[in-house]
Amino acid sequence: MMSYWVLFIGIAVVSWLVQMNLQNKFKKYSKIPTGNGMTGRDVALKMLHDNGIYDVQVTHTPGQLTDHYNPTNKTVNLSEGVYESNSIMAAAVAAHECGHAVQHASMYAPLKMRSALVPVVNFASSIMTWVLLGGILMVNTFPQLLLAGIILFAMTTLFSFITLPVEINASKRALVWLSSSGITNSYNHAQAEDALRSAAYTYVVAALGSLATLVYYIMIFMGRRD
Repeated sequence: MMSYWVLFIGIAVVSWLVQMNLQNKFKKYSKIPTGNGMTGRDVALKMLHDNGIYDVQVTHTPGQLTDHYNPTNKTVNLSEGVYESNSIMAAAVAAHECGHAVQHASMYAPLKMRSALVPVVNFASSIMTWVLLGGILMVNTFPQLLLAGIILFAMTTLFSFITLPVEINASKRALVWLSSSGITNSYNHAQAEDALRSAAYTYVVAALGSLATLVYYIMIFMGRRD
């Protein structure tokens, strides 16, 4: 059991380091202009239109690193530091989020699967903590409750792993388009790639952390006294 605590602490430390690295990259590449004066909003609109997508709106959302694509209302939501910025970071992030819109338009299978899981994961997340807590407290008298919690947590873990190919593919689409459209060049394309790679690491660490926690709950369930 001690080894699992070491694992959890290790994952927590790595997660913190990855987040700090992403924030540092955001600050660094936010100071480097693309050279063409296009803002994150401009880049997003161009990528959408270049891919024949005209029914997706580009809006701004409060906060930092809060950028996301919403398939429900077809909006690319860019954070304050991306929407009006003409930096290489803004271009990379905007193109990445538009990559999700392109996935949606092309019926990309992993994105469809992730979208289908959203209601299930939202429900699981809303009650999972209490079910797991009650299950651990009553593991020897009512183990079925912990098993139910494990199933709920497994759904969130599955969601984390399905998210990985969705995010990686969106970044690949973004980088190919940034290069082919001339938004990036031989001098700054590597910086855009580095920025998106740093963002992808956060999803990898989150998925591994979720898997480790799931295994921990399973061990508690398997080790109960009948």
